[in-house]
Amino acid sequence: MTRDEIYQALKDILVKEFEVPEEELSLEANLYQDLDLDSIDAVDLVVKLQQLTGKKIQPNEFKSARTVADVIDALEQLVSDAA
Repeated sequence: MTRDEIYQALKDILVKEFEVPEEELSLEANLYQDLDLDSIDAVDLVVKLQQLTGKKIQPNEFKSARTVADVIDALEQLVSDAA
């Protein structure tokens, strides 16, 4: 998956599953402050991302993710490590 494909898939998940308005999504958007996700949403997001990538995601890999770009970076690393 390319970075753009990851970003598009993440946007689709956030809009469809978490009802985040698409116009609020940007690479700099903070998951908790700007997009109003909570810790339970974060766990649900990790589950969705695992389904997307087919890879097991360790929770500690996403603890430091605060922005959309952080999530993309972590997923990009996960996908490239597995390749």
